[in-house]
Amino acid sequence: MKKGSFWSFQTLKNFYIATFLAWFVWILFLDNNNMRIVISNRMKMKELEHEKGILLGKIKEVKKERNEVFGNPKMLEKWARENFMMRKPNEEVYVIVDEKNQPVEGKKSE
Repeated sequence: MKKGSFWSFQTLKNFYIATFLAWFVWILFLDNNNMRIVISNRMKMKELEHEKGILLGKIKEVKKERNEVFGNPKMLEKWARENFMMRKPNEEVYVIVDEKNQPVEGKKSE
């Protein structure tokens, strides 16, 4: 090859570096899925996974409560009275709670 040839190693090297830099800038800033969008999507995903964990915990609590309540007719009546303030005519309903706002009757002795 001649020293002034267009296809010299130095020219090809510069061409590949310039192409890579142009592609890198395109990916970082100009593409529809640029880095800002990718990072914000990952942050949203972590937020949603955290929320999913909380909701799964609540689902377990509700299933546990449902199994306790619907297995016993007296507990069903008690649950309906406490949660929906259902009462018989001419009757007052009082729910006694502790400092953590939990019903005292439902606690297990420790």
